[in-house]
Amino acid sequence: MIAEIKKEAVETFKRLGFPSTKNEEWKYFNVQQILPDQPVFASAPARLSASDLTPCMIAGSNVHLLVFENGIYRADLSSTGTIENLVIGPISALKENDTFKNNFGKIVSFGTEPFVALNTAVDHEGVFIHVPANTAIEKTIHILHVNTNEQSDRITSIRNLIVAEKQAAISIVESYHALNQQCNGLINVVNEIVVHESARVELCKAQLDSDAASQINFTQTIQEKNSTFDTVTVTLNGRLTRNNLHIKLNDTNCTAHLFGLYILDGEQLTDNHTLVDHAMPNCFSNELYKGVIGGKASGVFNGKIFVRKDAQKTNAYQSNKNILLSDDATMNTKPQLEIFADDVKCTHGATTGQLDEEALFYLRARGIGEKSARTLLNIAFVADVLNNIKSDELRETLQQKAEAKLMQ
Repeated sequence: MIAEIKKEAVETFKRLGFPSTKNEEWKYFNVQQILPDQPVFASAPARLSASDLTPCMIAGSNVHLLVFENGIYRADLSSTGTIENLVIGPISALKENDTFKNNFGKIVSFGTEPFVALNTAVDHEGVFIHVPANTAIEKTIHILHVNTNEQSDRITSIRNLIVAEKQAAISIVESYHALNQQCNGLINVVNEIVVHESARVELCKAQLDSDAASQINFTQTIQEKNSTFDTVTVTLNGRLTRNNLHIKLNDTNCTAHLFGLYILDGEQLTDNHTLVDHAMPNCFSNELYKGVIGGKASGVFNGKIFVRKDAQKTNAYQSNKNILLSDDATMNTKPQLEIFADDVKCTHGATTGQLDEEALFYLRARGIGEKSARTLLNIAFVADVLNNIKSDELRETLQQKAEAKLMQ
């Protein structure tokens, strides 16, 4: 079955090819800037040592840790421990698992998504996690990716599949780092997440790679009755970053929270595309994305809330707020509502502007220098997103990294 899916993905990619800026969904993201003339899918040689991981342990040391170097699993640096009934590990070792075979390629569709088709077609590594029913995993699962590649022609493919059975609970951190600022290449990531009845999944994605590297990340989640999915995406580094987040509320009384933060400078570009599909009644979604953009950097937010005909009693909120720190910084935002039900409560909005001059004057009048005052206001602005990270250690670490970038 998996072989058939991969074969279909090959044919789909041949048909689609790489997208261009003529495609409405990719109009601000020029993939030609990051695609090598002769792409190489083989991994770079291993260089990572245990001491290199210390600055990457953003979720703390008391975690179940899976380490990948250039997309290849490093068992010698990983420590998942033993958890009764939990299936966790690299997909290369678990691809014969029945749950894996029954779900791989079934959650995310590659029919119109060329990078998903490419990811599905080529050989890849990643994580498979299966949480059994009525099981709450106490420790955070930290999937740690480190880029040590210094050859720009390499494309790294990563595939993660997460299945949380009925009344299961799990918290996952997916983080991306670089050994140094010379590390580059393109990382192509696909996440498939199944949240069964009354289950809860928390996912924090931290994109902290080098500013020479680029990433395309596609996450598709499907939720069943009474389930909850909370996700926070923090983008601080990376040359060009594209995040596609699609969530389908596929049964009644589902809840989804989507939070995003991007702090950009130089010539960075981060393109966030979100889709929340309300397919059934009595579901709730709440979405807040914030950006602070300086230099000649560019931000993109394209968020859609889709409410189907049968999805009565839907509550859906969406907000995108941005601050531009320079005249050369740009932001393109497009919040969308597409509603086919009549008994719903849906709101959306977007703002892009500069710092509040009155607040800035207030701080400066109390003896705070202009640079410090601007930094304080920016820190307060991004706190709304970071405060939704439940882990104290993770939240504090990412807050420190965000503050450090804002003070540059």
